[in-house]
Amino acid sequence: MVSTEGISHTGFHAGSSPAKDDSRAAAQGARRRVRTMSATLYPAPPHPEPVAAPAARLALKTDGASRGLLDGAWWPRSRDLLSELPALTDVLDPLWGRITRIAVNPEHWPVIPRKIPVSGHIVKAGWFTAEIDPHKLLLLSYNTGRFDLLVIPPGTGAESAARLMAAASDHDGPPLTASALIAADAARHPSDRALDPDEAWEYEGGASAAPSAATGPTGTPGPVGRLITGR
Repeated sequence: MVSTEGISHTGFHAGSSPAKDDSRAAAQGARRRVRTMSATLYPAPPHPEPVAAPAARLALKTDGASRGLLDGAWWPRSRDLLSELPALTDVLDPLWGRITRIAVNPEHWPVIPRKIPVSGHIVKAGWFTAEIDPHKLLLLSYNTGRFDLLVIPPGTGAESAARLMAAASDHDGPPLTASALIAADAARHPSDRALDPDEAWEYEGGASAAPSAATGPTGTPGPVGRLITGR
């Protein structure tokens, strides 16, 4: 019988051997190099910079002015409530309290979403055909109550828009509905035309600097009242 006493079993457990250990270490090193190369080949794309929306073109009556039928005028750039309303509420929320609901006549608004996301909250939208003037926007504030704005058609020329803003934000009135105000201005100034493409591009911010808050859309002195203009 052969005695096994004193024989070391180190290196023989689980069928391992120095050669196999070297091969395993080499394979792990190769895998690490592959992972490192893969991470280098596919870098993370840069985050796009947010683009600020244009400011709302808006004229409001001053505090203490006669309410009349209108509280001011709004000149949106399109008939897309989803894209136009956030800029409007950014201005009105600090002045009138959070705007929670709006209502329009569907005649000039092709799509009226039930809920419109704006900065920090949701505004619920509704429509009425008989109760609301086609050229008016009704707004309900969480704190203050109801407000009515003349909606100047987006394609209106700059001079006509300036006159309508001045009339709607005048201290005492006018005693006209939104549609009557637009019709009266068109009757007094029949030669006025809408913006042509070049004028529209320039007025929307393509060339010149924005007018100050004390001027109207054409750079002339603004109307009596709080005038807030955007490009």
